[in-house]
Amino acid sequence: MVSSVDTYNSRLRRPFGMKLANPAPLGLTGFALTTWMLSMVNAGWFGGAAVPMVLATAFAFGGTAQFAAGLMEMPRGNTFGFVAFCAYGAFWWAFALFVQFFHTGVPAQFVGWWLAAWGVFSLMMWFGSMAANRVLQMVFLALWITFFLLAASDLFGMANLKMYGGYGGLITAVLAFYLASAEVINETHGRTILPIGAPQAPQIQGLRQAA
Repeated sequence: MVSSVDTYNSRLRRPFGMKLANPAPLGLTGFALTTWMLSMVNAGWFGGAAVPMVLATAFAFGGTAQFAAGLMEMPRGNTFGFVAFCAYGAFWWAFALFVQFFHTGVPAQFVGWWLAAWGVFSLMMWFGSMAANRVLQMVFLALWITFFLLAASDLFGMANLKMYGGYGGLITAVLAFYLASAEVINETHGRTILPIGAPQAPQIQGLRQAA
């Protein structure tokens, strides 16, 4: 006869499966909401008095929540999601720290080169997204265009380009919000309600849903 202690010990040793939550909607929402807030300022809807709210959102949501989502992509084996969420989470931390503490005396052209470098990174990620769903491709397309518009504004002193970059950011945010919504709603209902376009590479986990 097997004792209750032996039964308990066997249960402890018994392997069990655990489904990991999809962190992509968290990362996408952190990215989208923070991008929307900053882009309203860049587009000229609000002035400098609104920036402190942007910085708070960048620290807490765009930075911390998005970076955490990136770390959660690691055990899922999703290199794309890990790099994207951690990189843009770090971007928002860097942006908030720069504006709050370190911006004094930095030439606008140098800021423009920084934004251009992020445009290059986003362009690289856009090429990577070609294997993912269609909406994600559109997010990164709008994003690298936005970065280059904002970079050109600082590099060449053209204020209108900053406004256009602001509207590009608003489009980027709307697309990212839609993708986050689709990830949550489609998974919750177990069927496609919000289509996003079938991915070409199903191994890209967390940033996919079958259309």
